[in-house]
Amino acid sequence: MPELNKPTNHDGYDTTINVIGSLKDCEIIYKTIETYFDESDTLKKMISDRNEFNLRTEKSRSRIGRGVEVGFLQFKNQDHKDLIQSIFLSNPSLTNKELILFWQFALSNRLFREISSQVFIKAYVSGRTYMPKEDIIAYVKEMLNKNKELNIEWSETTINTLATKYMAFMTKLNILQGARKKSFNHIKISAESLVLFLYFAKLYQPKNSNILINEMLPLSFISKEDIQERLKKLSLKGLINMNFNGIDLNIELIHSYKGIYDALYI
Repeated sequence: MPELNKPTNHDGYDTTINVIGSLKDCEIIYKTIETYFDESDTLKKMISDRNEFNLRTEKSRSRIGRGVEVGFLQFKNQDHKDLIQSIFLSNPSLTNKELILFWQFALSNRLFREISSQVFIKAYVSGRTYMPKEDIIAYVKEMLNKNKELNIEWSETTINTLATKYMAFMTKLNILQGARKKSFNHIKISAESLVLFLYFAKLYQPKNSNILINEMLPLSFISKEDIQERLKKLSLKGLINMNFNGIDLNIELIHSYKGIYDALYI
């Protein structure tokens, strides 16, 4: 079993989205995660020896391999690693895998998380039919302008590519659809998926029990107005503990990160 991969530059901005959005499909990400937890295989064998990315140059293989590793195999702690391992070694459904990739990438990549919560979700709930790439471009430019002390100098081409690749990846996750104009797919979150989301939200803000102020909440695809009723049902099923005092909606996870997937689906 590989050592725990710790997040690198977790609080910084980078262009990993460009690498991930360039992948042909998500199967290579699923395979990479499964290989990471397979004691009989290694990422090096998969990427370089067998060339399962189907890339001609070693430089390209290294770049793509590193992008997938940074985006999806960085873990905040052992609980986080246990959660991902238990999910992907249990042959989850395609819908579950797509949502897990969405939440995992949001957890590990600041720019993807902020674009998703500050731009994508706002457009998704606004009633718009299409996701405008220009909104993402405008957000990234504003972010750079507000954070000049970071000395990030991305060209117009880089920013445009970030927006394009973000939308390409969301299309591969079946959250968006279409070729040139990207329209929204309706995302229906099951009770089981919502429970898993709560574990990701807790990993992001481990000391915060109030889900209403968790920065990951918009990525649940459930509004603040509806979340209390949804969580009440989970509490009645014995999947979580919930306490609402009129202001704070405090959540307590019952099962371990390692055991939650089995508790939900077996």
